Amino acid sequence: MIDETLLEAMEKMDKAVEHTQHQFSTVRTGRATPSLVERITVEYYGAPVPLQQIASISVPEARQLLIKPHDRGSLEAVEKAIRDSDLGVAPNNDGISIRLSLPQLTEERRREYV
Repeated sequence: MIDETLLEAMEKMDKAVEHTQHQFSTVRTGRATPSLVERITVEYYGAPVPLQQIASISVPEARQLLIKPHDRGSLEAVEKAIRDSDLGVAPNNDGISIRLSLPQLTEERRREYV
C-alpha cells in the first residue's frame, strides 16, 4: 500500500518537474531559441506533424530564428502554422526558408509574459 502511494507520488512529481522544465524552456529571454517553435504542428500531407520533424531550425542571430523545411512544398504550410500559433511574430518567407525576427524584450512585454 505504501509502495503504491510512493510510486504514484513519484510519478506525479516527475510529471510536474517535466512540465515546469518545458515551461521554462519556452520563456522568452530576449534571445531566439528553437524551443520557442517546438510545440508548433504543421498540417503536412493531411496529418499534423511537429515542425522540427519537417524542418531544420537554427539561430543565425541573437533575436532571429531560421526555419528551413526539408521539402520546399511545405513552406506555405509551415508559414501558416507559425501565423496561427500564439508566438506574436510575423514570419518572413523568402521562398526557401522562413525567418522569425523576435522583438526586443521590453518592460511591457516582460509584464505580458508574467
